[in-house]
Amino acid sequence: MSAVVSSGGTAPGTPESHRIVLLRHAKADWPDVSDHDRPLADRGRMDAAAAGSWLASHEPSPDLALCSTAVRTRETWKLAVQELPERPRTVYEERLYEASLGDLFALLNEVPDDVGDVLVIGHNPGTHALADALSGSAEGDALNRMNRSGFPTSGVAVVEFTGSWKSVEHGVGTLKAFWAPHE
Repeated sequence: MSAVVSSGGTAPGTPESHRIVLLRHAKADWPDVSDHDRPLADRGRMDAAAAGSWLASHEPSPDLALCSTAVRTRETWKLAVQELPERPRTVYEERLYEASLGDLFALLNEVPDDVGDVLVIGHNPGTHALADALSGSAEGDALNRMNRSGFPTSGVAVVEFTGSWKSVEHGVGTLKAFWAPHE
């Protein structure tokens, strides 16, 4: 990953708070194509826009979006980002497709430290596993709701942590919010 827009404002040496926003792709259709090439279903298109609306009204625009190269994740992002007040720099990352928990941690550890917040558009089971693994604590009932729902399509988890991106590991964050369109 190359350098991206600086988040600015923080004095050198001050630990900075970052947000990792995890968005599971919207509901996909099952046509006779490879799994990677599956498009969104009608419900998925509506839910992707709803996820974007939720993000726009609850979270600041991220500095960077990392999106799987699968058709359903790219379509989810295309619909969700239209709802955001600002379009972040987007990197289509093939390693997000079928990523293990270790792969996801490795990708986050590669984010440059001048990036404030990151949005990851990916797949289950990795998206749910990452949200759960990052969340050393949670606000309210967010963790229970996320685990009870199994992190459905178009679900969003927001995890906040302090430190550098290289320090992202199990339990480092607080699950600040969890949202799903049909919760």
